[in-house]
Amino acid sequence: MADAPEADAPEADAAEADATGADAPELVAVGGAMVDRYYTLSNLPEPDGGAFVHDSREGVGGVAANVASAAAALGREAGIVTRLGDDDRADVVERDLRERGVDTRRVRRGPEESTYSLVFRADGERMVVTGGKSCAALELRAADEPYLRDAGVVAATAYVPERAAAPLVGMRERGELTALSFDLSGPLDELEGRGTSPETIDRAVAACDLFVAGEVALAAYLDHHNADDPVAFLRERGVERAALTRGADGATLLTPHGIVEVEAVDVDVVDPTGAGDAFHAALADAWLLDGKPAREAGEFASAVAALNCTGDGARGGLPTREAAEALLD
Repeated sequence: MADAPEADAPEADAAEADATGADAPELVAVGGAMVDRYYTLSNLPEPDGGAFVHDSREGVGGVAANVASAAAALGREAGIVTRLGDDDRADVVERDLRERGVDTRRVRRGPEESTYSLVFRADGERMVVTGGKSCAALELRAADEPYLRDAGVVAATAYVPERAAAPLVGMRERGELTALSFDLSGPLDELEGRGTSPETIDRAVAACDLFVAGEVALAAYLDHHNADDPVAFLRERGVERAALTRGADGATLLTPHGIVEVEAVDVDVVDPTGAGDAFHAALADAWLLDGKPAREAGEFASAVAALNCTGDGARGGLPTREAAEALLD
């Protein structure tokens, strides 16, 4: 049976307040943690169409949980600020994070259903549908602030709900965070009602120390601003470090001194789910925490993302630091 909802327990706030920022992890991810249900289909159906399920299985996912887990696999002290429901899914998610070495002191419980994703896969393509309201109910508490302030990097995404994202961005704007990495994650219309508002995204882009965006999300964001050139657009907003990712076609890194192209690492892909989150975690690890040159950091992130694709599920192939470096060698 799941624990009593933390949101309704005042003693939970007191317990969090006792955990000062002095023992904050090197990387703290803020956002979603969930159960993923994978379905391998005969085809991805068109509207009014159908498909046949060849097999199905259950795993774990969520952008923040994936990023924290990837950082922990690389040997970093990693933590997460997230919210789960009061159900069996929450027990599975929290237990998995703990087993991966992620600090779960700020995994909160509420009365709503835990967020979950349905991942449909066919012929190398996939479609993701998300339900459950626990992630959308996440908000920052005063007790979170010392924890976040003393982290080396706070990693967030546009899927973080506005009530948590706006205060987080405000902390970076006031210089209260050491570094903020921000992943655009999805198109703006997909975020409506459950993610960050366009206005807060604009603030996050201007304030963050590392901006990460995939092709689909970036194209929608540029269209929202009637912009054509992503590099010029980001430079105008003061972005010095960014990764514009293209999956198997690699990534473009914006640096304070120019642009660096990074190729994807060639591996036998089993499942690309979670590759972007692994890339984000590894890039923050190498570029922000270790201060490595952009090309070296980008190649390391590509290796970590590639190795994660060799396993099944969002965290199926998360590598150790030694494994990623060996792949590059």
